[in-house]
Amino acid sequence: MTDNIERTAIVTGASNGIGRAIAATLAAEGIRVHICGRDAETVEKTVTELRADGGQVSGQACDVTKPDQVTAMVADCVARYGPVDILVNNAGRPGGGITADIDNELWYATIDTNLNGVFLMSKSVLTEGRMTERRNGRIINIASVWGKQGTIGGAPYAAAKHGVVGFSRCLALELAKTGITVNAVCPGYVETPMSVNVRACQAGIWQVDEEEALRRLASDIPIGRYSEPEEVAWMVSYLASPKAASVTGQALNVCGGFGVH
Repeated sequence: MTDNIERTAIVTGASNGIGRAIAATLAAEGIRVHICGRDAETVEKTVTELRADGGQVSGQACDVTKPDQVTAMVADCVARYGPVDILVNNAGRPGGGITADIDNELWYATIDTNLNGVFLMSKSVLTEGRMTERRNGRIINIASVWGKQGTIGGAPYAAAKHGVVGFSRCLALELAKTGITVNAVCPGYVETPMSVNVRACQAGIWQVDEEEALRRLASDIPIGRYSEPEEVAWMVSYLASPKAASVTGQALNVCGGFGVH
């Protein structure tokens, strides 16, 4: 792998939460970072803030479920910086409820963003992003501990994240001899805007207020607290580095011990 200053990363869903922390961490290491999110104004604000911190960062609006938008975004990144060295598939959305009551569209939307978006981005970076041509690179998919275990009221999200873990393992084997590694990072409960939605969903299922839902959720975490977005970003940073050249096909937890159950 080349020095960080010569490397380019795409981070999806990078306007807030885990994705923003990942983009900030990679940029601080001298990696050129191209970010995307669905809202152009929020993406622009994030780019401005990360540039103010000294990062070489650009970005644009992109819905990762739309093939044409994905292709255009990857092409724009290549036009700016050259071939893509690192892809972090972070874009995601929550989705849950009692299965018999789940609206069909919620199921489709959850699978589409969390799983199909990972496929579309990976395919585009391997081709338009020229990662396969260069026979070198890192694909890091943000899955979840729920991609390894079940939970009451989380079928759409867990199904999608199980798919991300399975996809990561298959693609890693497919690309093993090319110099491209593929891994999944599986956060547990992380304090992000999405976690607020998860707490609200669980509070409804348990029929308690959100403060009680937070207490119950945190009590299940062995270290006694939610993880921070930066803690997930540090794992991504390692997997993106030359030091992780022999790590591929893995689904690595960042969960405060929650995922050992």
